[in-house]
Amino acid sequence: MPELPEVEVTRRGIEPRVVGRRLTAATLRTPALRYPLPNELGARLAGAVLLGVRRRGKYLLFDFDAGHLLLHLGMSGSLRLVAPDEPPAKHDHVDLVFGDLALRLRDPRRFGALLWIEGDPFAHPLLASLGMEPLERAFGVETLAAALAGRRTAIKPALMDSRLVVGVGNIYASESLFLAGIDPRRPSGRVSSGRLELLVPAIKKTLRAAITAGGSTLRDFAHADGGFGCFQMRHRVYDREGQPCVQCGSPIRAIRQGQRSTYFCVRCQK
Repeated sequence: MPELPEVEVTRRGIEPRVVGRRLTAATLRTPALRYPLPNELGARLAGAVLLGVRRRGKYLLFDFDAGHLLLHLGMSGSLRLVAPDEPPAKHDHVDLVFGDLALRLRDPRRFGALLWIEGDPFAHPLLASLGMEPLERAFGVETLAAALAGRRTAIKPALMDSRLVVGVGNIYASESLFLAGIDPRRPSGRVSSGRLELLVPAIKKTLRAAITAGGSTLRDFAHADGGFGCFQMRHRVYDREGQPCVQCGSPIRAIRQGQRSTYFCVRCQK
């Protein structure tokens, strides 16, 4: 699933090409993704100007002068900038056309979402319940400690709970915990302030490094220009079960937490 770095890379790739431009057409090739697609989207947005593209967690928010489009890439989605007359492939479900340029949504599994919002977009149920943004200054040791206080859930799935912290998905939770030297099985409410002082900067460092590397492309994710991320080449624990730890040489171990695979080093993470 595209996580915070992949969504932010997407936002940065499309923003300078489409912001300030007028939408000339919207083409929907399927009636629904995770939810039904907005009825008569082309009629709603015809002639609307795109004022900005923002990210909240793993969501992209397209701010038009007529309202807002909320997009989630789901498990396998990606956005590409293409010529409007480029023939769509099998899983190319939506085109937003800005004159001589189209923003094309590809989603093979159709677990993504595209919703139309009028009024305050952050009051929408999908956004209103989201937790802290990990790359913002307000995300620190005290705020994370308050969010984790009293929780028995293991620290790895707690970091993946979007009600607490947004965008730190499976890959980056494993990588951040390794960098901080924290066992992913440790109860989140019992992670000391000293360990949190290592974890908070580890999360920020991991996410920023992943953004710089263009995210991780494991299967479907692609950039707006069709390129791929390369952070997967820098993974220290994720998807490295049985391989030697880059710090101590011990085999990386894999376990299941919340139906997701967790990778860690039993010697380096306590």
